[in-house]
Amino acid sequence: MLTYETWDEKTHDFNSDNPTKGALHALKWAYETYEDDLVYACSFGIEGSVLVDLVHQVKPDAQIVFLDTHLHFLETYEVIEAAKKRYPSLRIKLKTPVLSLEEQASKHGEELWKSNPNQCCNIRKVIPLEEELNGVTAWLSGLRREQSPTRQNTQFVNRDGRFKSIKICPLIHWTWKDIWRYAHKHDVPYNKLHDNGFPSIGCEPCTQAALNADDLRSGRWSGLGKLECGLHQNDSQ
Repeated sequence: MLTYETWDEKTHDFNSDNPTKGALHALKWAYETYEDDLVYACSFGIEGSVLVDLVHQVKPDAQIVFLDTHLHFLETYEVIEAAKKRYPSLRIKLKTPVLSLEEQASKHGEELWKSNPNQCCNIRKVIPLEEELNGVTAWLSGLRREQSPTRQNTQFVNRDGRFKSIKICPLIHWTWKDIWRYAHKHDVPYNKLHDNGFPSIGCEPCTQAALNADDLRSGRWSGLGKLECGLHQNDSQ
C-alpha cells in the first residue's frame, strides 16, 4: 500500500477520457487501497458537494469531516444538513477546534482573523485536521487545477508534506462548468451562496463575493495578501 513513507515518484494517473474525467476511477482505487484508512475533508462548497455525491457512489458509508470553525455561513450548515438527509449512510462529522471563539479571543485578541489570519486558520482549521488525520494514511480533497495558480500542479495522488500523508484529488481535471453541469444533472444539494456571487466559500468574516469573475478565489481574504488557509500548503514532495 502506498503511504507517505513508501512514496515513489511514479505518476499515479487514471484515465480521464470519461464522463467523470478520472474521478470515479481515482475514488475506486483510493477506497480499494485504503478502505477506512481514508478520510474526506470536505468544505461543502460546490466542488465538495459534487465529490460527496461521487464518494457515495463508491463507498456509501465513507468518513467525511467538515472543519467547523464556528465562523461559517448559515448556508454552509444548511447544505451539510441537506447532505445528511440525501446520503444518510455517510459518516459526516463536524470537527471543532480545541479553543472556542471566546477562548481564542481571550488568548489572542478579538477578531484574530483580522489581525493574524494565518494564526486563526491554523487554530481553527489546520490543527483540527492534523488531529483528524493523525494515524490516517490518506485523505481526499476536492482541489481542481483550474481553481488557482497554487493548485495547477496538483496530481490525482500527491505526497502531502504538511500532514505527512497521501492526498488524493479526484477532481483535478474538472472545470467550473463541469462541476455545475454535474451538480444540476444529478440534483446535488449545494450552498445557495453560490447563486449570489460566491464561487469560493470559507469562513464568513474572510469571505465575500468574488471581486474578479476570472479568479474564483478572489473573494477570499480580500486585501490580506493571503491565498490559502494552510491545508494545501505542501512543504514536501
